[in-house]
Amino acid sequence: MVEIFNASLEGYFIFLGFSKWPHLEVVLFVVILIFYMMTLMGNLFIIILSHLDSHLHTPMYFFLSNLSALDLCYTTSSIPQLLFNLWGPNKTISYAGCMLQLYFVLALGTTECVLLVVMSYDRYVAVCKPLHYSVLMNPHFCQLLAAASWICGFTTSALHSSFTFWVPLCGHRKVDHFFCEVPALLQLSCVDIHANEMTLMVMSAIFVVIPLILILSSYGAIAWTVLEMQSTTRLQKVFGTCGAHLTVVSLFFIPIMCIYLQPSTKSSQDNAKFIALFYTVVTPSLNPLIYTLRNKDVRGAIRRLSRYEREK
Repeated sequence: MVEIFNASLEGYFIFLGFSKWPHLEVVLFVVILIFYMMTLMGNLFIIILSHLDSHLHTPMYFFLSNLSALDLCYTTSSIPQLLFNLWGPNKTISYAGCMLQLYFVLALGTTECVLLVVMSYDRYVAVCKPLHYSVLMNPHFCQLLAAASWICGFTTSALHSSFTFWVPLCGHRKVDHFFCEVPALLQLSCVDIHANEMTLMVMSAIFVVIPLILILSSYGAIAWTVLEMQSTTRLQKVFGTCGAHLTVVSLFFIPIMCIYLQPSTKSSQDNAKFIALFYTVVTPSLNPLIYTLRNKDVRGAIRRLSRYEREK
């Protein structure tokens, strides 16, 4: 007879993480710490700069500030725990901590999926309907879109994470991952999890596939408009802003699709850890660089702030 235990009474889970490769743990600790510091500094830089410079008080930088705040919260929901586990022999997390981590990872990941759609719509209006841009993307509407993204993510996560933690677990508490994630937690179950797997598939379709289709549709319309442009200068500006967003979309959606839209096997679980490491550690640190490198608006804002500080 299979033993079923109540994880809330047992009090903790054990992360297997990268314990198969103990020689990598020190290297991973150093590399992840560097990327985490880059994430903190880069995203805080964008948030502060967008707030201080009035020339960046536009819908594009308003949504970019929201994306930076999301990336800060998303990495902080899992990376400090990972660094703690890599540093020493203790690789546990409390049951309450696991619940909170799962909730915030799901909430922030879902919010980012929706927000990237909103950002693609902003670029669509800017390129395809430039004369109506200030009317369509007015500050009040932008705030509503941003708020809807956050509310959608946190509401959906409340339902999905609750559904995951209702599943009875078998007589061990070893999570084959470096953070509390739905597929890894479902592997601990000793009951039929078909309903949970179907829910995960539906949620992935709604918040991964559909947003990606909407984003690609927006950029299809943008591409059509770009082909009809005569101005080389405007063409370069479109490619600059839209290219950065498309790069961020690719870095976010492709790894997630590799994890959530493929059958789970033992070998794929090991691959999933490194893929998850990429989109939780590397992608958030690259987003500020992608949006700021070769960005004339940001360089101009830095020069204006530097000149203002010198004149004080």
